[in-house]
Amino acid sequence: MKNIILKAGNEHDFFRRGKALARKADAGQPMPEERIVSFEDPADLLRLLTSSRLDVFRSVKGEPGSITVIAERLHRDRSAVKRDVDQLAQVGLVTIETKVHPGHGHMKEVRAAAGCFRLEAMVM
Repeated sequence: MKNIILKAGNEHDFFRRGKALARKADAGQPMPEERIVSFEDPADLLRLLTSSRLDVFRSVKGEPGSITVIAERLHRDRSAVKRDVDQLAQVGLVTIETKVHPGHGHMKEVRAAAGCFRLEAMVM
């Protein structure tokens, strides 16, 4: 699993990282096993990472499951967990995969997209 870095950054940081990756690719060097999700405003990052969403992430990291199963594990309302899963999926912290259950229809399984994520923030 990849590591995901969540950070606050600006356009200059984005292009600097892109150039460094391009140099590695041109030199035939391996790409890092990480994905960086950058937020221009640190407040956006803080709005994403609520304690409830961190609980959802920890739950699916420990054991993937359907939104219903996760809600039962966390003793929360299913619709609230679905909203949290949707937000985490939008930035790539979790993945949602449709699985077929023979004779029982479909189930959406939520999995952590990484073994861990790292937060970086520098406020000036």
